[in-house]
Amino acid sequence: MNVLAQLRKRSGAVCELCRSPDNLNLYEVPPVSSRGIDTSILACDTCIGQIEDSDSVEPNHWRCLNESMWSEHKPVKVVVWRMLSRLRHEGWPKDLLDMMYLEEDTLEWAKATDEVLEENEKLIHRDVNGVILEAGDNVVLIKDLKVKGSSMIAKQGTAVRRISLDPDNATYIEGKVDGQQIVLITEFVKKT
Repeated sequence: MNVLAQLRKRSGAVCELCRSPDNLNLYEVPPVSSRGIDTSILACDTCIGQIEDSDSVEPNHWRCLNESMWSEHKPVKVVVWRMLSRLRHEGWPKDLLDMMYLEEDTLEWAKATDEVLEENEKLIHRDVNGVILEAGDNVVLIKDLKVKGSSMIAKQGTAVRRISLDPDNATYIEGKVDGQQIVLITEFVKKT
């Protein structure tokens, strides 16, 4: 039995969030480590659309979470917690969040994406000019940098391709210079 069929059976062929029987699809709850019933929910197009596009969220649609928050399935609980957190400024979702209990591993999964953080709480990596850096971007060094722990000097103008971002500190990125993976400070790089 494929994952979609298992989800239909688990949910009784209705959206696991709003209970709609129409336009049902599999939704993998990010971050997905393995495709399967333990990381997916069955949801309608309306719910999926609003989960994926925060600008299209209609708060009254999500009053259905009052019931789905009691689901026994972890991926459903994760999505409910994320949507209630996203809508907490509406008032009523905060009350539901206060009632909701998630086991430690489920709560960790729910917080794994930063979508529920306020804009000022999110880590944003910016280059010397204030341009937002994202994982996979290419940058250029704007000055010569001595690499700690080695005799290497990374020269001004060196291109660093496919950077990765430090998840805990907005001033650090990583990338390869002359074949060596090094940590760079964002104030010394410019996005290309």
